Amino acid sequence: MQIYGWGRYPRAEAKVQSPSSVDDCVQTILGHENIIPRGLARSYGDSSLASHVLSMIDVKVPDEFNSETGTLTCTAGTTFDEILHRYVPLGWFLPVTPGTRFITVGGAIASDVHGKNHHVQGAFSDHVREIELLLGNGDIVKTSSVLRSDLFRATCGGMGLTGVILGATFDLIPINSSKIVQTTIKLPNLEATLDAFEEYSSLPYSVAWIDSLATGKHNGKSIMFLGSHAKDDILSTIRGQAINIPIDLPAATLNPVTVKLFNQLYYKKARSNETKLVPLESFFYPLDSIGNWNRLYGKRGLLQYQCVIPKSVGRLGIKQLLSLVAESGQMSFLAVLKLFGKGNENYLSFPCEGYTLSLDFKVQTQSLRLLDTLDQLVLELGGKLYLAKDARMPESIFKSTYPMWEKFEQVRENYYAVGRFSSLQSMRLGLR
Repeated sequence: MQIYGWGRYPRAEAKVQSPSSVDDCVQTILGHENIIPRGLARSYGDSSLASHVLSMIDVKVPDEFNSETGTLTCTAGTTFDEILHRYVPLGWFLPVTPGTRFITVGGAIASDVHGKNHHVQGAFSDHVREIELLLGNGDIVKTSSVLRSDLFRATCGGMGLTGVILGATFDLIPINSSKIVQTTIKLPNLEATLDAFEEYSSLPYSVAWIDSLATGKHNGKSIMFLGSHAKDDILSTIRGQAINIPIDLPAATLNPVTVKLFNQLYYKKARSNETKLVPLESFFYPLDSIGNWNRLYGKRGLLQYQCVIPKSVGRLGIKQLLSLVAESGQMSFLAVLKLFGKGNENYLSFPCEGYTLSLDFKVQTQSLRLLDTLDQLVLELGGKLYLAKDARMPESIFKSTYPMWEKFEQVRENYYAVGRFSSLQSMRLGLR
């Protein structure tokens, strides 16, 4: 069958197998080479594409949950959406979550996801106590930051290339409400935006929408959203999707005129210094309310580009990136800026202390050329690109910006992963 990631670019023909038990997983991997595990396919590019794909959605066993400590053990195919529905009404929330709840625990670990609170809580793997992993030789082992720590550091952020994550144990955080106290701040340019990130860095959650078409003195014009958990003792279940996009929109729908108009209206509508209570799903997962929103970009798909720029050069670097985008005419419909705290010790984990900018573009030749230009600037600034969003990074950029890749490969060799697990992404990046 033909498969693809959330960006719907690239596409690949694959044999997809859906085991229903751990024994089935073992038999499947022992019978194939060049296989990659896959969850809900929310990575954007080709990291979950291969000739043989192992879907982990149907391998389920009941959760084990300690209601006193918030420690949860579940299968890799368990989704964040399922966790939220089960445990938010009981007063527990995910310690770290990306901008969608439609991902699996296994995918969250393999991508070492981050969220709006990295500056205070780090990445998802920083809250993982233990991982159960199926190795390439059929053995099942447990790994943590103290048990087979090299395997743990390679698996967290390792894009499924060390083995099949079968399950994990991690900590949820206690909450008193299913609402967020959200403050909205309108900021006139990038300097003001970055100043605000620093001013409010003690708050648990922060993110900024950027007008990617703004130039000159308005470069980096933004709306910042700050958040903290409410304490009203009202806990309710998470709401579902509100609308669905059933067809691919014409590619011409998103053009400089429509995007500029949207940006102007969105910025004008926002009320600065407004504080109000909003549902968890509204603050953390605004796009999840629109089913199949990736169809907005047309049938060719979209390119998501996320980079991190070290804080020491962050102000200059982010400004240069936004200027290149604005001047190129290749508008980004969604541009998001977040503050990162210190990174962890995982070999291929993305975050490092600085600022991360996410952009998306329609798949077209001009956009690919722009991203090549952005790559060189990110390299010069000492930054790197996020593997879970990547669909076209050159091998040279990857190996220059992820200096621990050779250590990662050595761990894969030691634990029988080389030749057994690979993806279109890993082959493109020069991993065995």
